[in-house]
Order: sequence, then C-alpha cells, then structure tokens
Amino acid sequence: MSKRWALPLLLIAFALAYLAPLGTHGLWIPDETRYAQISQEMLLSGNWVAPHFMGLRYFEKPVAGYWMFAIGQAVFGDNLFGVRIASALATGLSIVLAYLIARRLWNDPRKSIASALLYMSLAVVAALGGYGNLDPQFTFWVNLSFVALWFALDSRTRGGRLISWAVLGLACAMGFMTKGFLAWLLPVLIALPYMIWQKRWRELLVYGPLAVAVAVVISLPWALAVHAQEPDYWRFFFWHEHIRRFAGDDAQHASPWWFYLPLLVAFSLPWVAFLPTALKQAWDKRRQGSTGFLLLWLVLPLAFFSLSKGKLPAYILPCLLPLVLLMANTLVDRLNQGQTRLFKVNGGLNLAIGLLTLLAIVYLQLKKPVYVDELGSLVLVFIVIMGWILANLMQLVRPRSAWAAPAIGSLLLVAILPAALPHATVYNKTPDQFVLEHLDELSQAKSLLSNDLGAASALAWRLQRPQVALYNTIGEVKYGLSYPDAAARRVDTEHVQQWMSEARKSGPVGVVMRVKGDDEVREVELLPNEGKRYERGNMVILIIPQSAP
Repeated sequence: MSKRWALPLLLIAFALAYLAPLGTHGLWIPDETRYAQISQEMLLSGNWVAPHFMGLRYFEKPVAGYWMFAIGQAVFGDNLFGVRIASALATGLSIVLAYLIARRLWNDPRKSIASALLYMSLAVVAALGGYGNLDPQFTFWVNLSFVALWFALDSRTRGGRLISWAVLGLACAMGFMTKGFLAWLLPVLIALPYMIWQKRWRELLVYGPLAVAVAVVISLPWALAVHAQEPDYWRFFFWHEHIRRFAGDDAQHASPWWFYLPLLVAFSLPWVAFLPTALKQAWDKRRQGSTGFLLLWLVLPLAFFSLSKGKLPAYILPCLLPLVLLMANTLVDRLNQGQTRLFKVNGGLNLAIGLLTLLAIVYLQLKKPVYVDELGSLVLVFIVIMGWILANLMQLVRPRSAWAAPAIGSLLLVAILPAALPHATVYNKTPDQFVLEHLDELSQAKSLLSNDLGAASALAWRLQRPQVALYNTIGEVKYGLSYPDAAARRVDTEHVQQWMSEARKSGPVGVVMRVKGDDEVREVELLPNEGKRYERGNMVILIIPQSAP
C-alpha cells in the first residue's frame, strides 16, 4: 500500500464499511431499541440528567452515552443512521488513536498505517461500529485514557505532560459517565505498576492529581444533579451494576475464568495467525518501556475481567488496541525482513474458514434451508463469502504486495452481512421495521401495549411515545416499575381484559406482541379478537378499535 494513498484509502474504506450501511437494516433488540428510545426520550422530555426507559427510571448506566445517541438523533433525525452514528464515530476515533499512538511508539509510517488498518478491520470492532450500543463509546474513552497516559509518560516537555494528563482526566470522566467506575480503575491499573517498574512514581504523584481534578470537574456537576433529582440513583448503580455484577454470588452472566481466552483469539480475526508471534516478540522485548506498557495494557485488564464473576464478550474490547499494536509491529517487522511465512499462514487459515463456511451454507441449504425463497439475500451471502475467500487467497498467493487483503474481506463481511441475514432472523430481531410498515394505524391508537421490552421500545421509538403498557413482562425495568408512580404501566394476565376495556373507551389500542411459545399464544388469546391483525415472523400487531359508547 502506497504511503501517499494509505490515509485516503482508509477514509474511503471507513465511509463504505462503517457509515454507508448504518441505515440499511432495522434496530436489533434488545440493545439498539433500548438505547434509541432512552436517548430519544431525553430529547422529548428535556431531562438530560436521569435516564428513563419508556418513561420508567432506568439507572443501569450513566448518561453520557445516551447524550451521544441523542445528539445523533437531534442532528440526523429519529432514524437508523441517527441512532448508530455515535457508535461509528466512536470507533472511527479509536482507529485514529491506533494511528497516533503507533506513530508515537515507533515513528514508522508503515506501522502507523498498519495499526489503523488492523484495528479497523477486526471483525468484532467493525461489527460493533455499526451497532447502536454503549460499547464502542466506552472503548473509545478507555483507549483515549491509555493513549493519553502514554503520551504523558513519553512527553519531553512540561506542557506536553500537562496536556496529556488533562486529556487523561477528560477521558476518565467521559468513560465514567458512559459506563461507570471502570473508566477510573483501568488507567490506574496500568499506571501504578508501570510507574513503579520505571521508578517514576514521583511523576505520578506530581501530575496524577491534575487528571483527577479534571475528571472530578467534568463529572461532578452531573453526579450531584442526578443525586438531587433521583436520590436512589447512586445506591442502585453502584451496588447493582458494579458490586453485584463483578463480585456477587448471583453475578449476571457468570462464566469461568478462562472465558475470555478463546474470545481474544476469535476477536483477532482476520489477523489471528500473527497473534502468537506478536505475543512472543512482545514478551522477548518486555523490558523495553513501550513494549512493557502495551503488555500491561493488554494483560492487566484481561486478568481483571477474567477474575470478575460476571462476564460479557464486550468487556475486553479495550484490550484489542494494544493487541493490534503488537500485531502490527510484528507484521511490519516481518515485511521489512522479507519474511512471508506468517502472511501465508494467515491467508491460508482465513481461506479455510471461508471455504468451510461456504460448504456449511451449501449443506444447510440442501438439508435444512436457512434461506427460503430469499434469492437476493442468498446471493449477498455468497458475495460476502467469495469476497472473503478471494481476499485471503490474495494474501496467500502474494503475501508481500497483498498483505492487507484480509481487511477487504473483513470489511466486506461487516458491511454487507446485515442485509444478507435470513428473513426469519430479521423479522424476529428487528421489530421496528414491522412497526414502521403499520405506523399510520399504530399512531392513531390512544393506548399502546406490548409483552416484550424489545418490541415495546421499538414501538415507543417509532411513535415517539414512551408510554407503552407492559403486558406480563418485567425484565430489566423491574426497578423502574417498583416506583408507585409506575404501577399503572404493568399489566398482568389477570387484569389485561379490564385494562383493555378501560383503554378502549378512549380510542383504538395498538398492540405489538412477540409470540415465541405457548405462553405468548395464551397472552394473545386473552386480548379481543376484533380489529386488524398483522403477523410477521414471531411478531404480531393488533389494532383493536375503540369500544362502542
């Protein structure tokens, strides 16, 4: 890749793979519909302090992430692009950080470009870059905190150190207001052992308070405001979202300690063949300050999350940037030395994955079709797979000149795959599109009802009406429903007919149901059978007319 064209090509690839697909597929439940609705509700209510989900108190996360989603919708409208643009831009900024810190670490344009390209083309990073949830934003703020920390440690001037420590404080504050106290813990987890190892702990005592002061100045006004508005916020958020999740006996998403090790390998695709060599090379050079810093950045957060009882795959996203930097360093070193074996192994491995996927799709279509009367989607699937195969075949055959080819296959996969998913998946997992088709009729309803939080939030977002009654479902809004002023929002099977009778006196009732089994079938049977009924996948929309006076 020519140095002259490298950056323009990266920008074009980002626009095509990250930005262009944002509005091409519906919001996935439960995450995307939840965050779209919460942020839209901020715009509708003007309450930018205490998060509310469909009008109910929702204290599982702070507000900064919702602010970004809300700004996206305020600028681009209440649409798919507006919801997802915050995730895409946050990922884009992390790509920029990969470039900047690589330039600072090695002062080698080739390694800077390779770092940005590898990070951008990691399949998991690219996939989340087009997904409207908080992980890309939080990952960016954590990445920024570590990059600022390295710039502070590497600066030769007092002014450079002061600016870098201040940026570190800013990143910690925004990360804290996006997902919580981890944004403060993780930089300390790296800075303290590194400074002790390098015998620079006095520097930490001198400049560290600046970062703390900046973080406090930025986050304290909101922290006080939310306490004044909702006195129970900090109790719930601290104990439920931190202590219980990470250390409680009933921790959410409990998994064994080794849970993240295979995930780290999978998250390295399409560059996984470089992983063992990169780690070995880094270990051999661990006494170098820069390499030691990257190893601490990779290993200590990974160890922390592995020791916590509650685990989700996205928790280790902040570990990917140091991993990419180590792999890019190894990759470029091998290129400069004319060693192509790793490139051939990587291309061959990815080629095998592509061929096995192709065979699996063909087998399933012959034995138990995933795509039924969906020729267009099936064609897109084969385009994606063939693009992956050809890109990695190029790296296998021409490892020096086509070393970057796996990125093409990965970005093609992420850009096109959402549009190529089978209808059964799309219909069941993106209910906002079904709601959109019947928006005119649903908008005339005076009352709204749903038995699924994902479907309810999709309905609330599309209609810009948070007040959806929740039929025989509680889930993550259990806390919000516990408040006396929210009691009327909950409707159980014993009282649904009474609720429906009262609601129909005021006008038509719009109902969006998710029918996944016998229990949901019985829930539907308790509703009036008059009016209009629409079905798609496991989604059912009922338009129940106003009752006669």
